[in-house]
Amino acid sequence: MPPSFDLLVIGDANPDVIIGPLDAPLAFDQREQLIDSGALTLGGSAAITACGAARLGLRVAFAGRVGDDGAGHYMRDRLAAHGVDVSGLRMDQGLPTPLTVIVTRGDDRAILTAPGTLAATSGRDVPERLLTSARHVHSASFFLMPHLAADLPGLFDTARAAGATTSLDTNDDPSGRWDRTALAPVLARTDVLLPNAAEAHRLAGTDGTSVAAAAGLLARQVPLVAVKNGADGALCHDGRTVLTTAGVRVTAQDAVGAGDSFNAGFLAGRLAGRSLADTLDLAAVCGALSTRAAGGTTAQPTWEEALTHLTTNGDSPS
Repeated sequence: MPPSFDLLVIGDANPDVIIGPLDAPLAFDQREQLIDSGALTLGGSAAITACGAARLGLRVAFAGRVGDDGAGHYMRDRLAAHGVDVSGLRMDQGLPTPLTVIVTRGDDRAILTAPGTLAATSGRDVPERLLTSARHVHSASFFLMPHLAADLPGLFDTARAAGATTSLDTNDDPSGRWDRTALAPVLARTDVLLPNAAEAHRLAGTDGTSVAAAAGLLARQVPLVAVKNGADGALCHDGRTVLTTAGVRVTAQDAVGAGDSFNAGFLAGRLAGRSLADTLDLAAVCGALSTRAAGGTTAQPTWEEALTHLTTNGDSPS
């Protein structure tokens, strides 16, 4: 029986409140500061990736946990509106939905998250029927969900036994520990690792070296590493060969979620059978185009839009 879904995404889902740009230090002492814009939007690395993949035409399911509150219902409804199957999204009766406030300043941002259900999310929130009915399983925000992190090796084993491939975007570690011992058994079951440049250095322990060097070390643990490097583009390493793609020129309004849209493009390219070079180019375009509007999902491209952008900029995937 063919898989019901192209992609199952496991992980975090929360509203993002995005405000900025802030042109001065954040003031306390009950001072009020005015900024140019603010937006309430769908957030969470896993949720943004799921929406981006659905926008690209993949059949996508999501598994995770939110609170049975207004924010949780907002997330469930927004995911469903983007075409994501939410039958695996658990509504927790006792804990609140996570909430993130993002303050932007120039091309940087500060991220403040109230974890809510994140600390309680575990492998029990991931239905086996979804693990065994997807072509690929992606997990995000490893360090935000310790119980889910501990259960990921078993979840990935179940998915792989059913014929799926796997990927991981660890995202940042708020504790600063970057526990490689906890991560090792997951990487041993991961087909594609998708960090950004800063995360790649922290995961590899290579601060002060090149991004390619960090990717090369990580490629000893994972068959394929694709690293997002902001305006400098991206690269991938399979343990032997490094491929690079240049940054994509767009008029950027908001970079929140660009890395997650990159993930969606990379996974869509892989699942479509594109070459690795074409997949990397496609992912970079998806990440860049997502920055054209506020929020992580507002400007995510369709498959046709992404390919058109590649063609008009001199790269035409085969």
